[in-house]
Amino acid sequence: MMLSLTVVLLVIWTFAGAQESISWEVQRYDGWYNNLLHHSRGSVGARLLRLLPANYADGVYQALQEPRVPNARQLSNAVARGPSGLPSRRNTTVLAVFFGFHVLSEILGTEKPGCPAEFLNIHIPSGDPVFDPAGTGDVVLPFQRIQWATGTGQSPNSPREQTNEVTGWLDGSSIYGSSHSWSDALRSFSRGQLASGPSGRLPRETDGRVPMWKALDPSTGQGGPQGIYDLGSAWGNENRFLQAESIAWFRYHNHQAMVLAQEHPTWSDEDLFQYTRKNVIATFQSIVMYEWLPTLLGRPVPEYKGYQQHLDPSLSPEFVAAARQFLATMMPPGVYMRAPMCQFQNVSSPSGSFPAVRLCNSYWSRESTRQQQAEDVDVDNLLLGMSSQIAEREDNIVVEDLQDYWYGPLKYSRTDYVASWLQRGRDLGLPTYNQARERFGLEPLQNWSDFAPHLEQQVLEVAALYANNTAGLELLPGGMMEVNGSLFSAIILDQFVRLRDGDRFWFENTRNGLFTVEEVRKIRSTTFHDVLVAVTHANSTDLQPHVFTWREGDPCPQPQQLTAQHLANCTPMTMLDYFEGSGAGFGIIIIVLCCLPLVTLFVAWIVAILRKRDFKKLQKKQGSSVRREVTGEAIHAMEWHGPKTDSSPVYIQLQADKVLKVLDGRGSVLRSVSLKALQRVEVILSSNKGNKALLLKSPKEYDLVLLFSEHTERSNFIGKLRGYVERSGLHLHMSEMKEQSLMKRAVTQEQRKQILETFFRHLFAQVLEIDKSNAGELNFESSQTAKDSLTCELSRAEFAEALGLKAHSMFVDSMFSLADKDGNGYISFREFLDILVVFMKGSPEEKSKVMFRMYDIDENGFLSKEEFLRMLRSFIEISNNCLSRDQAEQVTESMFQASGFQDRNELTWEDFHYMLRDHDSELRLTQLCIKGQWTGALAHPRPCRAGGVPEVLKQNLHNRVSFIKKKESKGHSFPSNRTISEEEKDSALDTMSHYVEQEGQELRKRPGRKVNQYQLHLYTKAQRKKYEQNKVQQKIQEFKRFVENYRRHIVCVVLFSAITAGVFVERAYYYAFASPSTGIAQTTFVGIIISRGSAACISFMYSYILLTMCRNLITVLRETFLNHYIPFDAAVDFHRWIAMAALIFSVLHTAGHIVNVYIFSVMPLSVLSCLFSSVFMDDGSQLPQKYYWWFFQTIPGMTGVLLLVILAVMYVFATHHFRRVSFQGFWITHHLYVLLYVLVIIHGSYALIQQPRFHVYFIIPALIYSADKLLSLSRKKVEIGVVKAELLPSGVTHLRFQRPQDFDYKSGQWVRIACVALGTTEYHPFTLTSAPHEETLTLHIRAVGPWTTRLRELYSPESLALIGKLPKLYLDGPFGEGHQEWNKFEVSVLVGGGIGVTPFASILKDLVFKSSISSKLLCKKIYFIWVTRTQRQFEWLADIIREVEEADRNDLVSVHIYITQLAEKFDLRTTMLYICERHFQKVLNKSLFTGLRSITHFGRPPFVPFFNSLQEVHPEVQKIGVFSCGPPGMTKSVEKACRQLNKKDQTFFAHHYENF
Repeated sequence: MMLSLTVVLLVIWTFAGAQESISWEVQRYDGWYNNLLHHSRGSVGARLLRLLPANYADGVYQALQEPRVPNARQLSNAVARGPSGLPSRRNTTVLAVFFGFHVLSEILGTEKPGCPAEFLNIHIPSGDPVFDPAGTGDVVLPFQRIQWATGTGQSPNSPREQTNEVTGWLDGSSIYGSSHSWSDALRSFSRGQLASGPSGRLPRETDGRVPMWKALDPSTGQGGPQGIYDLGSAWGNENRFLQAESIAWFRYHNHQAMVLAQEHPTWSDEDLFQYTRKNVIATFQSIVMYEWLPTLLGRPVPEYKGYQQHLDPSLSPEFVAAARQFLATMMPPGVYMRAPMCQFQNVSSPSGSFPAVRLCNSYWSRESTRQQQAEDVDVDNLLLGMSSQIAEREDNIVVEDLQDYWYGPLKYSRTDYVASWLQRGRDLGLPTYNQARERFGLEPLQNWSDFAPHLEQQVLEVAALYANNTAGLELLPGGMMEVNGSLFSAIILDQFVRLRDGDRFWFENTRNGLFTVEEVRKIRSTTFHDVLVAVTHANSTDLQPHVFTWREGDPCPQPQQLTAQHLANCTPMTMLDYFEGSGAGFGIIIIVLCCLPLVTLFVAWIVAILRKRDFKKLQKKQGSSVRREVTGEAIHAMEWHGPKTDSSPVYIQLQADKVLKVLDGRGSVLRSVSLKALQRVEVILSSNKGNKALLLKSPKEYDLVLLFSEHTERSNFIGKLRGYVERSGLHLHMSEMKEQSLMKRAVTQEQRKQILETFFRHLFAQVLEIDKSNAGELNFESSQTAKDSLTCELSRAEFAEALGLKAHSMFVDSMFSLADKDGNGYISFREFLDILVVFMKGSPEEKSKVMFRMYDIDENGFLSKEEFLRMLRSFIEISNNCLSRDQAEQVTESMFQASGFQDRNELTWEDFHYMLRDHDSELRLTQLCIKGQWTGALAHPRPCRAGGVPEVLKQNLHNRVSFIKKKESKGHSFPSNRTISEEEKDSALDTMSHYVEQEGQELRKRPGRKVNQYQLHLYTKAQRKKYEQNKVQQKIQEFKRFVENYRRHIVCVVLFSAITAGVFVERAYYYAFASPSTGIAQTTFVGIIISRGSAACISFMYSYILLTMCRNLITVLRETFLNHYIPFDAAVDFHRWIAMAALIFSVLHTAGHIVNVYIFSVMPLSVLSCLFSSVFMDDGSQLPQKYYWWFFQTIPGMTGVLLLVILAVMYVFATHHFRRVSFQGFWITHHLYVLLYVLVIIHGSYALIQQPRFHVYFIIPALIYSADKLLSLSRKKVEIGVVKAELLPSGVTHLRFQRPQDFDYKSGQWVRIACVALGTTEYHPFTLTSAPHEETLTLHIRAVGPWTTRLRELYSPESLALIGKLPKLYLDGPFGEGHQEWNKFEVSVLVGGGIGVTPFASILKDLVFKSSISSKLLCKKIYFIWVTRTQRQFEWLADIIREVEEADRNDLVSVHIYITQLAEKFDLRTTMLYICERHFQKVLNKSLFTGLRSITHFGRPPFVPFFNSLQEVHPEVQKIGVFSCGPPGMTKSVEKACRQLNKKDQTFFAHHYENF
C-alpha cells in the first residue's frame, strides 16, 4: 500500500514539475472538449455538418450515378478542359495555393476509404485519348467512397454522414498530429523541439510509428517509407510542394523553441514544447485567417467579435468539395525553384533539363538518392520559387496534371482529379448548385444563357449533359463555371468564420487565458513572410512582404507564366498487377497441399513395409525355435526359380530309392525328383560366371536349377551325384553351356504351370464339349507349347495338387493307381480323360463302380472290411485325420449293420452300390473336383472352390439345397422338398456353392436325447399368405425393411446432417447477408460462404465426434431407454462417418481459403484494411501482402497448413489397410488428435475474420470426453494378474486373468488390454469369451499382427521360463456392442467366422447358465453357425460347445458347424465322407469330425436357404435377430441374405455385424 502511494505521488510530482511554467489550459491534440457544451465538436472522427439536406439517389446513402447525372469523365472534360498558362487575376502566388492545401490538411481528413469498401467507379468513354486510346470502352477507373459515421445511412431521417479523421480546428494538427501519441512520436523530447533528421532541418523519415500515408509514386512506381517524412498531417507528403509547406512549419516550431530555450534556459522540455506549440498555433491561425484567406477570396474577413459557444464550427461537406476544387483551378502545371538571390534553377529529368518541377511527376515523390543537405536546399528553393510564381487563374480550367495525371487509386497509377471530386461530391450527397446558392443568399440559376457568358461553348456542353435542366446542375460544376466564384467564396468564408468564432482556443479570445492583448497584437503582426525568413536561408529582402501575392516591384519576378509545353512530359498511366510473379508459387503451394495425402501415403507405405519386414523377422524368429536340423548328408545350394523370382536356399538329399529330395531350411520336403523311370540322368553345367550353376533335367516335371556359392561346391555335388547315379545303375550325361543359355533352356515351375493349364483347359473342353474358342485354340499357341501340352503327363505330386490333396495321401494313391493304366508312374492326357469322363458324365452306378475298383486292392472283385476301412480313412485324411482307427471301425460296422451286411466280411459291387442306395442323387452329381487354378480359364466349368459348379450340373442344384423345415402335422402338409425360386437359386450360387443336405439340417428329435421342451405349436390359422412380387414391389419392400432395420441410424444421421447443414447455412447466410459491414462478402462471396460455413461444420463435427469415443458413457447409455432411439452400437461407424464428413468439410474449408487468399492477394490495402482492421492499416501503399504471407506468416495460415498435415497423417494411417498392417502407427498418429484440437483452437483464436466460436461447440463434448477418459485412465493404472496362459492351435493365445472388483459386464461385450512387458502402452480391443457368472475373465487372442504375435511369444513356455512369472495386463472396459442384444429377440442367429466366434462363446455359456437357473429369458431359440476352415482350427470353441450341449437341457441352442476346408458333397472326395457322417450321427448322435452332437456340414453356409427355412419353422416370430462376427466377406454374405429375404412380406431379419 505504501509503495503504491509513493509511486502515485512521484508521478504527480514529475508531471507537475514538467509543466511548472504552464499556467493555461493546454489544448488537447484530438480536438475534444474545445466546446464545453458539445464536447465532440471538431474532434477527431466528428461528423461533417450538412448545411443542406443530403442529395442521395434513395435519400439515404446511394450516390447519384448515370443516367441521373452525367458521366464524371465527360463532365470533367466539358467543365475543366482548357489551356494552362493563364495567370491569376489577383496575382495570387503558387505559395498561397499550396498553403491552402496545407490549411485543408490541417482541418480536413476525409481521404480515408470507408468500410465496407464501396465503389463509385468512373467509366471512361470509349476512345478517351488519355485513359482509353485504343477505344476498347472497357476502362474503368476505381473510385472508393470515404468513411462515414456508424449508424447513419439507415433511413431518410438519418442519411449517411461522413466523418473527419483529423481535428476540425485550426489547432496545429498538421504540425503536431491529431492525437497525443502522434505528437509524442514527432517530438524529440529535448529542448521542446520536434524530432529531426541528420541535418536538423528536415523531419525524420517515417519508420512506421506515425501513420503517414505512403502512396506509390505514379511516375516511378516507387513505394515504401523512403522520402516520406513524419509530419503532423498523414497526407503532408502528397507532393513536394505541400511537403515543403509542412517542413516550413516544422522548422518554425523548432526555431521558436530554440529562441525560447535561449530566453528561458531553466524551462523543461515540456514547458518549451507547450509554449512553442501555443505560439505557433496562434501564428498559424493569424496567418490563415487574416493573411491567406483574404488574399484567396479577394475580400476582407469579418471582424472577430469573441467566442460563440453555441455556434457549430463543424466542417460542411459543401466546404470539403468547394475548397479543394477552388484551389485545384489555381494549381500550375509546374513549380519554379529559385535561390535566395533570385536565381531560378533548371530541373534535371531523364528527358532533359526544364525550367520547373513538373507537378504530375511530383506526387508522393521518393527522392531516395538525394542527400539530406540537398533536400534541405530544395525545400528552401521550392518555397522561394512558389512565392515568386503566379498561380493559375481563378476559373474553371484545371491543368492536365490534375485532370489527366492525378495520382491514381488502387492499381491505376493515374486518374482524373476533377472527375474524382465530382464523384466525391456525389458520395458526399452534395446539394445542387441552385440549392447551395439559395442557402447562401445568392440568386439561383434560371437560364443557361445567363450562366457564365464567357464560357458559352462549355455551358452548352454542360447543359446538354444535364438535359438542359438547370435544377439538376450539381454544386461542383456549377461553382467552377461561375464568373466570379461567388458561391465557392461564400462557402469558404462561412466555414472559416465559423471555425474562428466557435473555437474556444482562438488566439484572439482573451477569456481563455492564452495570450494577453499585447501578445495578440504581436501575433497579428507576424506574417508568413516572417515565417519563411526564419526557416529558410533567404533574407527579408529576397521575399515580397506579402508572400501570397506578387505585385509589380516585388523582388524576383517569375521568368514566365508556366504552361505544360515548357515542362517535362507526364509519365503515362500504368496498371499494377498485384499477383505478378506469384502465379507459379501459388500453384506450387496448391499442388503441395493436394499432394499431402500422397506424401502421407508414401510415408505410410514405407512404415507398412518396415512393419511387414519386422513381422516377418518375428515370424522367422518364432519359426527358428521349432526348426529341425537338416541331416548332415544334405548339400546346400540356392534354387533358381525363374528370371523374375528370387532364389531360395535349399538342401539336396540323395535318397536310396532313386529319389532326389529338395528340402527347405526346416527340413520340410519341397519337392521330390524321381529318377526311377529314367535311363539317363542329364546334367548341364555353366561354363562362365564362376562355373556355379547346374541344371538337372526332369523330363516329365519342371527342371531343377541349382546355384552354388563356389565352383568347388558344385564339383563336390557333381562327384556325389555321379557316385549316386552309378550305384543306382543309371547313366550320367553331362554337358556345358553358358549360364544365360542354361537358364533359357531350363523348364521353370511357372512354365510347367502354363503347360498344365493348357492341358486341363483342353481336357475339360473335350469332356464338356466346350467351344474351342472358349477353351483356347491350339493354333493360337506356339507349336512347342501345343506339343508339350498334348504329350504332357502328370506326376503324382501334380495330380495331388490338381485335386487339392497331399501327394502321399491314400486317396491320391488309389485314384492315381486306377488312372495310371500303363503303370509308368505318370498320368497321360488320355488316361486322365478316361477317368474324368466317368465322373463328369457317368451314371451313379458307373461312379460307384469306379470307387469300388479304386479300393479293391487285390482286384478279386470283393471289397473287404479292411479295404472299406482303408477307403474311409482315405476320405478322412482330408479332414486332417480327425478320427481315430477305432472310430473309423465303428462307422464301418454301423454302415454294414444298417445295410444288413453285419454278417459279411466282404462286399460285392452290387452290395456296395446297395449300401449307397439312399444317396443316389449325391452320386449322380458326384464329380472329380479339380482345383480352381486349372479351370479358372474355362468359360463354362467354374472352379469348385471359387463358388460355382459346371453348367451341366446346375439344373439339378435345387434338388440338393436343403433347409430347416417345419415338421408336418395333421391337416397341414408342407412340402419337404420345395422348389426354390430362381432368384434364391441364383443368390445361393453367387453367395456360395456349398449346400447341405435336407436330412442334415432338419430339426428332429435325436435318439437318446431328452424330449425338446421347445416344441413347435400347431396352428389352426392358415399359413401367412405368400405371393410373388414384381421388381418394384420388391424394391419398395426392401426399402421398408431397410428403414425398419436402420431407422435409428437413419434418424441420427439425418438429424446430425440437418444440424450440420443448418450450421453451414446459418454461417453462410450470416456472412453473405447479415454480417457486420466489413465488405468481406462483397469481396469474396463464394470463398467466404464456403470457408465460414465449412468452418462452422468442422467446429461442430470435430467437437461432437468426441462423444462417439466415450466408450464408458456409451456402455452405460445403451442400457437405458435411449438405446431405443440412438444406435450406440454404431458409434465407431458413426465416428468414421463423421470423420469422413469432417474431412470433406476440411477440404472445402481449405478450398474456400485458397480462393480467399487469391482474392486477398489482388485486393488493395484500402479494402484489406476494412476486412482485417486489426491486421492491416491503410497507409495508401495499396500493395497487398503476397500469397505466402497468408499461408506461412499468419497464425491461421500456419496452423491451417499444420492441421492439413495432421489430418492427412491421421486419416491415412486410420484406413483399414494401414490399421491392420501397423496398428501402432494408427495408435500413435491417432493420438495427434490432442495437437489437432490445440491447433484448431489457435487457428480460430486469431479472429482474422470472426471472433472465436469453436469453444461454443467444443466445451460440452470436451468435458464429457475428458471425464470418460479419466475414468478409463483410472482403470488402466490397475495391474491385472494373469491366472493362466495357454497357446492353442491356429495361433490362438488363451489368457485367463483376475476379474477386478466391481467389474460387471454382459455377454458379448469387449475390453481393451495392454501389456507393459511388451514395451508399449498401446491398447487393443478383444471380446471376452468368459460368461458374466464366471469368477475369472478369459480372452482368446489370435496372433495375426505384430502385437498379438509378440504377446503369444511373451506367454510361450520358453519366455515364461525366462521371466519366471506370468506378465500382468492393464484392462480397460467393459464396453458394449451389438452382440449383447441377442437376448432381445425370440429367435436369434449367431454367425461366427474364424476368431470372430469369441463373442458367441460368452453368449452361449451365458444363455445355458441362465436357462439352467430358470432365469426369465425373452430368447427362446438360438441358432449358432460356426464357420471354420477346419474343426481343429479353434478346438477350444469345440470344448465350449461341448459344455453347452451338456448343460443345454431345454434344447435352446442349435449348433451348425461348417467346415470350409472340405469340398462340396458332390465332389468325389467327400461323397463317401458325407455318407459316413450321416451314419455316424444316426448311430452315435454326434459328428464324425467334431465329436459334437451339433450338425457338421461341408463348405460354406447357404444363408439364404437357411434363413428361409427359419421363416417356416418359426412363422409366429415377426423379427429374428442375426448377429455375425468374422471376416468382411462372411458378414457381407449374411447381410446380402438378410436383405434378400427382407424383400418379402415375411419374417424380418435384423442384422448386427462386426468385422475384424
